[in-house]
Amino acid sequence: MTTDTGGVAEFGARPWYGANEVLAFLLELASLGFLSWWGFGAGHEGALRILLGVGTPLLAVVVWALFAAPRARLRPRLWLVLVVKALVLGGGAAALYGVGHPVAAGAVAVVTVVNTAVAEIFRTAPAERGADRASPSE
Repeated sequence: MTTDTGGVAEFGARPWYGANEVLAFLLELASLGFLSWWGFGAGHEGALRILLGVGTPLLAVVVWALFAAPRARLRPRLWLVLVVKALVLGGGAAALYGVGHPVAAGAVAVVTVVNTAVAEIFRTAPAERGADRASPSE
């Protein structure tokens, strides 16, 4: 039986898990910044510029908090969480592309995909991974 310690013990027991989670948080913050940068520089004037610059990242925060955050208000199935992550984090990469940085956008997209894949692998408890290997294939 395991107890939820809020992930604190996980960082010490599995340092790669902690490093990957820190990277995930930094990617989330960067995506919000990219969305805002795109919104303010979208070529519009006045209120629409402010609405896009503030509203786009704000919408991303609300959707993330509802569905994809570690303590999300709603706990959907994994596929929906991954869709939300793809929309928000992919939207950040697309926004970076939109402000004229295609190489950086590609790098952010690749790092995001690898980070998300590694996070899902690390979330599987080590005992569960060991039990899966020990059981014969059917």
